[in-house]
Amino acid sequence: MTDYANIRFEIADNIANITLNRPERLQALVKVHAAGLGLAGANAAGAARGLRLTLPFAVSRIETDAVATVKGALGDGDGIVAAVGTGSVFARQSGGAIHQIGGWGLTLGDEGSGAWIGRRFLSQAMRAVDGFQPLTPLMSALIAELGGPSDVVTFAGQARPAAFAALAPRILDAGETVAAEAVAESPRPSILLQQATPLSVVFIGGLGEFYAAALADRWHIAAPRGSALDGALLLAYEAG
Repeated sequence: MTDYANIRFEIADNIANITLNRPERLQALVKVHAAGLGLAGANAAGAARGLRLTLPFAVSRIETDAVATVKGALGDGDGIVAAVGTGSVFARQSGGAIHQIGGWGLTLGDEGSGAWIGRRFLSQAMRAVDGFQPLTPLMSALIAELGGPSDVVTFAGQARPAAFAALAPRILDAGETVAAEAVAESPRPSILLQQATPLSVVFIGGLGEFYAAALADRWHIAAPRGSALDGALLLAYEAG
């Protein structure tokens, strides 16, 4: 099974999310011998252990959502997965071993992601308000939609990554400068993950198609074999 709640939130909330707040589902899960979970934030110190102690399964394997995504996308094959949606994470699977780059969240990373694009664009818009760069039509429109420069500041202070990411499609469609910056930034992890014999790259996530098209001349682009749910099932199989 897989779950995209952030494990850093209260453990009780994660349990409620996993069981969909339905006691009868929890009772059904007690009968499950092994479970695999791919959770954002599972790389935070102590988080996976704390959740594991509260789960009703005989055996459980908790990994980051990136690991579940890689296993689903590649199966047991070698390759690189670039998962770019609201956030971003990149990983290489080679000989069964997974090496991950990124996945640190918007505050510390998520380069090239929808949230990164949205936040960076609003930052550039405010610089344009100050006269450091031209104010584009889309900048003017978004500032007006949010209520003015001071309201942009309020929005940015309260917005979660998904709210920034919701701006990305309009930014990319408009061909704003930050779109080119994102295309320049996004390949770097995949370059680091490549080996002497080039590996195919699988782009997934909400912006996966955008990057696959933009970077098709760099590497062989492959389609994913399965989903993160398939990867979580593999984790459960390996755990049991």
